[in-house]
Amino acid sequence: ELYKMKKSFNVSYENGRLNVAQKESYAGGTAHYDKLAFKYLSMIMIPLVIGYSIYSLYTTDHKGWYSWVISSLSGCVYSFGFIMMTPQLFLNYQYKSVAHLSWRALVYKFLNTIIDDLFAFIIEMPTLHRLAVFRDDLVFFIYLYQRWIYPSDPSRTEEGTPIEANPDAAQETTQEPAPPSSEASAE
Repeated sequence: ELYKMKKSFNVSYENGRLNVAQKESYAGGTAHYDKLAFKYLSMIMIPLVIGYSIYSLYTTDHKGWYSWVISSLSGCVYSFGFIMMTPQLFLNYQYKSVAHLSWRALVYKFLNTIIDDLFAFIIEMPTLHRLAVFRDDLVFFIYLYQRWIYPSDPSRTEEGTPIEANPDAAQETTQEPAPPSSEASAE
């Protein structure tokens, strides 16, 4: 997922300090939709994690409080891992485009998903971890579905491709739609 960081932030090292700042292009609509997706998923996942922790406390035998806390915290990690994977789906839905996700990243996600699935079947592991592996499959299949239903912009260069390697690409980059104003959402 580091390609998103490179796309979203300017990172520089000056006078012994690491400076990280959002790029102007990310601060607009994309940042708004990322925050919106995180907000909605958090409203769903936080009560589920709390409910899972309470359910686990009453129904599962734990060796002690420490064991229950570790189990609950691992549930939090798995849930928020899911939340961090889905803003791309929300962006694709809002823009009705899959131009934000390069084929290289999609192939990487595919290979990662297949390898995780194989290990989930072969290696003995906790059920919660096995479910976390299959959440990646769900997100991946939604990515594939979005690739199928949303048109691809052939004039847009794929991320990481030099402009000289794609002579047919338009010189101007496509603009992201502006996020809805706070006045319009208040009505």
